[in-house]
Amino acid sequence: MCPWCWSGCQRCAVSGAHIGCTPASMASKRIAQETFDAAVRENIEEFAMGPEEAVKEAVEQFESQGVDLSNIVKTVPKVSADGPQEPTHDVLQTLSDLQESVASSRPQEVSAHLTRFCDQCKQDKACCFLAAQKGAYPIIFAAWKLATASDQGLLLQSLNALSVLTDGQPDLLDTQGLQLLVATLAQNANEADLTCSGIRCVRHACLKHEQNRQDLVKAGVLPLLTGAIVHHGHHANVVREACWALRVMTFDDDMRMSISHAHNHAKMIVQENRGLKVLIEATKAFLDNPGVLGELCGTLSRLAFCQEVVDLGGLSILVSLLADCNDHQVGAQSWVWELVKQLLSALRAIAGNDDVKDAIVHAGGMESIVAAMTRHLASPQVCEQSCAALSVLALRKPNNSRIIAMKAHPQEAGVQKQACMLIRNLVSRSRAFSKPILDLGAEALITKAQSNHRSCEDVAKAALQDLGCHVEFQELWTGQRGHLAP
Repeated sequence: MCPWCWSGCQRCAVSGAHIGCTPASMASKRIAQETFDAAVRENIEEFAMGPEEAVKEAVEQFESQGVDLSNIVKTVPKVSADGPQEPTHDVLQTLSDLQESVASSRPQEVSAHLTRFCDQCKQDKACCFLAAQKGAYPIIFAAWKLATASDQGLLLQSLNALSVLTDGQPDLLDTQGLQLLVATLAQNANEADLTCSGIRCVRHACLKHEQNRQDLVKAGVLPLLTGAIVHHGHHANVVREACWALRVMTFDDDMRMSISHAHNHAKMIVQENRGLKVLIEATKAFLDNPGVLGELCGTLSRLAFCQEVVDLGGLSILVSLLADCNDHQVGAQSWVWELVKQLLSALRAIAGNDDVKDAIVHAGGMESIVAAMTRHLASPQVCEQSCAALSVLALRKPNNSRIIAMKAHPQEAGVQKQACMLIRNLVSRSRAFSKPILDLGAEALITKAQSNHRSCEDVAKAALQDLGCHVEFQELWTGQRGHLAP
C-alpha cells in the first residue's frame, strides 16, 4: 500500500520513491529529507553515479511523480571526519557547532556560527526548513539569551538568525521567544540596527499567524513599532520595517483562525499610538526616497481613518507627492509606478466619507489622479488604482483617460472591472453623461470586458444598463414547476 496515495503502486528501483500514483493524487505530496538523501546515496552506491548526477536523478524521479521538493536540500550529505557517523548537511553541522559553542559560553565562536547559519539559509531556503525540523529554534533561542548578557553585536546576529529562521515559519516562535522579543525591542529602542532586525522578527512571526499577532499586541509591541518610526525617523531601513510590521498587524490572512482582530489592531495603532500622525510626519523626511514613501503610503491606506488624515495634513502631502510623481520622466518607471500605485491606494482608502471626497477634489486630487493614469498608462496597476480612486470619488464629468485605460489593458481584469464601476458611478448620478461616454466607444469596450473576464460580468451589465444600452439578462429560475432535464 502506497503511503502517499493509499493505493497499490510500485517502488522505483532508482530513487526509492513510489510510482504509479496519478498526478492529481500526488500534486501536493512531500517527502522527508531522509527519503531524498537515501535516494541520492542509493544512486551513488548502487548505480555508480557522481554526486551531481545522483542528486539530479533523484530530483527528476521525485518531481516526475508530482512530489514538491521545495523543502528539500538538494545536495549530497557529507560524512563527518570524526568517525563513522551518519552523513549530515552543512546547515545541520553548523547548528551542532553552534549548540556546542553556546553550551560552552564562547561568544566569538557563537558569532561565527550564527553568521554561517544565516548565510546558508539565505542561499537555500530549504536549509531553513531542514534546520527547523532538526531543532534549530531552541538552539537559536539559547544563543539569543546568551547574547543579551554579552554584547550588542552578538545580539544583532542572534536576531538576524531568528529572522531568517522564522521567515515563512511563524509557528516556531513560542511564548518565551515572544516575551524576549518585546523585551529586546524595548531595551534597545535607541539602537537602529537592533531595532530594525527585531522588528523584522516581529513581521515574520506575525505574517499569516493571527495568534502571534494578538499575543504580541497584548505584550505591547504596537507602541514599540510606532516609537521606532519616531526615534529613527531618518533611518530608512527602520521606517520601512516598522511600516511593514504595522501593516501585517492589520492583516486577516490566517486561514486557521475564524476570528481576526485586524480592525481592532488598526484602531489601536491610530487611536492609542498616534499611528496616522507618526506616519504623516515621517513622510516629510523621505520626500526624495520613493521606496520608503511607498511603504508609508501603503501603511496609511491600511489605517485610513478618513477625516483624521485630512485634519493632520496628510491629504495635501498625498496630493502633492502624486503631482510630483506625474512630473517625473516616464523612463524611471519601476519605482515611480510603485509609489504612484501606493499614493492612489491611500487616496482611495481615505475617500470613505463625502466630506473627504470633496476635500480631495478641492485639493486638486481629481486632476492628479487623472494625470497619473494618463502619464503612467503603461502600468495596469496604476490604471486599476486610478479607476478605483475615481470610482470612489464619483466624479461629475467623464474623461478620455478612463476609456483609454480600458483600451490599453484589455487583458487586465482588475483594470476593466474598476473602469466599468467608474463609468457606472458617473452615469448613475447624471444621465447627461451617457452620450459623451458612449461617443468615446464605451459600449464596445464594456461588452468586450464582459466577454473576456468572468469577474466583470455583473458590473459590466450594470454599466451598460445605466448607459441605456440593451442588456440581456438570463432568467435562472421562473418560480414555476416543471420537469428536470435528464
